[in-house]
Amino acid sequence: MSGKVIYRLVCPGPRDGLSSRPADFRLEQLAEVSEAELKQLHGVGPKALEQLRSALSAEGLSFANEKGRKNI
Repeated sequence: MSGKVIYRLVCPGPRDGLSSRPADFRLEQLAEVSEAELKQLHGVGPKALEQLRSALSAEGLSFANEKGRKNI
C-alpha cells in the first residue's frame, strides 16, 4: 500500500452555520469508514464514491461496509 495517496474531502462544519473545511485523508483512512458515512460529506456523490472505490480497489482495500474487505 502506498500510504502516500491523499484525498481532500470537504468536512461539514458545525450545525451552527460555520463554513465547511477541507480535510486530507489517506486511502487507508478512507477504508475505515462506510460509504454511507462518506455520502454525508459535502460534495461526495455517486461519481466521487466510484472514484474512491476504484482507488481503494487498486490498493486491495474497500469501504468498511463492503464484503471481502481487506483488514488493514
